[in-house]
Amino acid sequence: MAEVATTSPPTAPATPAGRPAPGGTRLRAVTGSYGFRLAVVALVAVAAAVGVLTYGNPAPPGSSGFWVIVRSRFTSVGTILVVAFCQGVATVVFHTVTNNRILTPSILGFDAMYRVIQTALVFLFGAGTLAATDGLGKIALQSLLMVGVASLLYGWLFTGTRANLHLLLLVGVVLGMGFGSLSTFMQRLLTPSEFDILSARLFGNISVSDASYLPWGALVCVVVGTVLWRRRHVLDVVALGRETATSLGVRHQREVLLTLVLVAVLISVSTSMVGPMTFFGFVVAMLTYQVVGTSRHARTLPMVVAVASATLLLAYFVLRHVFYAGGLVSVIIELGGGLVFLVHLLRKGLR
Repeated sequence: MAEVATTSPPTAPATPAGRPAPGGTRLRAVTGSYGFRLAVVALVAVAAAVGVLTYGNPAPPGSSGFWVIVRSRFTSVGTILVVAFCQGVATVVFHTVTNNRILTPSILGFDAMYRVIQTALVFLFGAGTLAATDGLGKIALQSLLMVGVASLLYGWLFTGTRANLHLLLLVGVVLGMGFGSLSTFMQRLLTPSEFDILSARLFGNISVSDASYLPWGALVCVVVGTVLWRRRHVLDVVALGRETATSLGVRHQREVLLTLVLVAVLISVSTSMVGPMTFFGFVVAMLTYQVVGTSRHARTLPMVVAVASATLLLAYFVLRHVFYAGGLVSVIIELGGGLVFLVHLLRKGLR
């Protein structure tokens, strides 16, 4: 019987050792590496920043007028970078200490505290007080007040037998509801003109940021970022849980308390500079987890800064130069972030 001839599909070129050529494997390794992904996201952020600084500049490129306009836009770009750092890093480390990726730092009541401070100023002293008290001193005082209240709350609930993170989160929710109710009560007693001025302040607006805030905000980012980066391996252990971290020699309670205070500092700075942003940190943290694929803080912290910066810069560029609505950046981001948050909750519930 004649043998049946068979044909085999073509194979990849082989190396002298008889193995497939490593070209495709190397390419996949490079494009799938963490460094490559971080570089791509960072390049997107840089391109968006250049677009914000130069696009739509009516002056001839290279002229003195061109650079005057570019320098005036540096304030918006700098504010975006500070806010992106604060919101992204704070959310990632908050997820670490709470061991829950659904929660956001706003659950501790910082947004509600900001609203009640602004509302109380208008209610007690009039709408003109908001503009009269603008400056570095005001936001520094607001930030110190927020951090002070948070530190007292953490110190009270995280000492002795009362050390319970879930109780702390519950108290934060209750305080947020209380501050929100107080704000609503005072707002109902304002005149229409006062309420209109107050409403403009209660929505985050990057376009009206003050250049004098940037050095202070950047300094806080550098200090807090350095502390968290030096403790990135400790945070990896904290993420394993209380019992595991304690058995590995980490003082879990102290680390959680320190991290929450640093989160309070970052969120207070961001809120004081541009107003409340409830869901932005959640969105960029979720994107970071998908891109990185690991919970190691040596990778999530740099990536979340890059992702947050790219997201906020792109949103600002598109809304400012395409839809001519630069003042609505935070509103659109919060709307989209809220929808993403609801979808994430529904998906988790269906599993």
